[in-house]
Amino acid sequence: MWAMPSAEATPASAHEPDTVRPTQEDPVAAAGSELIGGPLGRRALLGTSWWTPVRVIVLVAIGMFVLGLVQKAPCYNGGWFFGASTQYTHACYSDIPHLYQGRGFADGLVPYFDKLPGDMDYLEYPVLTGVFMEVAAWLTTGSGTIQHQEQWYWMVNAGMLMACAAVIAVCVTRTHARRPWDGLLVALAPALALTATINWDLLAVALTSAALLMWARRHAFAFGVLLGLATAAKLYPFLLLGPLLVLCWRASRWREYGAALAGTVLSWLVVNLPVMIFAFEGWSKFYTFSQERGVDFGSFWLILVQNSPDPPATESVNTLAIVLMLAGCGGIAALTLTAPRRPRFAQLAFLIVAAFILTNKVYSPQYVLWLVPLAVLARPKWRDFLIWQACEVLYFLGIWMYLAYTTSGDAHKGLPTDGYHWAIAVHLLGTLYLCGMVVRDILLPDRDPVRRSGDDDPSGGVLDRAEDVFVLGPLARGSRSAADPEAPQVKWGTEQRTGGSL
Repeated sequence: MWAMPSAEATPASAHEPDTVRPTQEDPVAAAGSELIGGPLGRRALLGTSWWTPVRVIVLVAIGMFVLGLVQKAPCYNGGWFFGASTQYTHACYSDIPHLYQGRGFADGLVPYFDKLPGDMDYLEYPVLTGVFMEVAAWLTTGSGTIQHQEQWYWMVNAGMLMACAAVIAVCVTRTHARRPWDGLLVALAPALALTATINWDLLAVALTSAALLMWARRHAFAFGVLLGLATAAKLYPFLLLGPLLVLCWRASRWREYGAALAGTVLSWLVVNLPVMIFAFEGWSKFYTFSQERGVDFGSFWLILVQNSPDPPATESVNTLAIVLMLAGCGGIAALTLTAPRRPRFAQLAFLIVAAFILTNKVYSPQYVLWLVPLAVLARPKWRDFLIWQACEVLYFLGIWMYLAYTTSGDAHKGLPTDGYHWAIAVHLLGTLYLCGMVVRDILLPDRDPVRRSGDDDPSGGVLDRAEDVFVLGPLARGSRSAADPEAPQVKWGTEQRTGGSL
């Protein structure tokens, strides 16, 4: 992409013979590149000048982020303040300006230590996110009307979140060394532009993306440190330790897993322990709030509750959601140990987070950000990624139109309940579709676009081309060594294998 053919047969240093170009292997990417001059060629000047893939992708990501800010302009100019329905009919809602005053930042209250007035007695966010919010409050002017301060607070947060978006683009671009242009999927993701400034999720996503890059570069402890920080900003990143455990079990990489686990626990404690000790009630609010909140927007549980004459209690939903999530974890573990070829780390990372999203009792529209970089690394296929993104954009519009309907009184402007249920179903089906494609790639490795181009597990770090040691099930029989896919077939069973066979 960004084809700039040279009249001279100038070699492109950044495009060595083994670099994968999506426009040469992906029909959708090739067709889309016609808008900017056609597929990237062997003699493109990209890489011989300032325009390296990382720089191009970061600039595109920033450009898309700015378009997302422009999309919020109707709310910035009054929609957040002068009418509850305006921010929904223009699909420009954001938690950020509302929580500036609603969570005590406007009054100088200290998160977790100072009680808030009203029903929400403490800030209901993890500690590192609370620090992020507090730093933005320090940078916000305290003069002028509260509306003016909230506008500043949103803009300050937007600038900080833009930096997070740039970090995500860089990390995804560099994680698969031979596939830098896959990062364009992150940069151009419409759901990222639309949801980036709804809440503070990009902080955790950026830290998780950086952690994946460290694991790919074989820095297990640094991976753990960054993953622990990500978990201190949002709960979902710790889920990645589960599939990593099973992968390291299959490849007998216990030392590296131990280093990753130690780094995760250490960094999480460094952030959380001081607040736990001196403000335990405020610190625990996030966890108690998550447990006590009822079924909410975006989940299949909401469809069940709103269509049931006797909806289940919150405690029952919590239990059922945990059971479903554990079943999903068990299925992913079984898939990992029985697959004919060890799954790639990014594939399992995507599946475990998607399972959490699908079974959770709430799906806020910005949760899609959790999956965007994982989806790109798991299945860098433009068609499937865009199908999923189209479903998420439809859900993004659906939830705001539904809220417009419920807040417009007797006018009922927007999407009624049944229509919103269909929007939820579209989101669920889109995510399930992408999960199905990833599972198919695991069961049929020759269909995996990453492995089809000659890689094994470029995001797997020490797992990349490692020998399998523990494999189960009939599908594993006849599996080939990841270190040498063309090696003679070996018999696999429940026995272990170290070097030769036992």
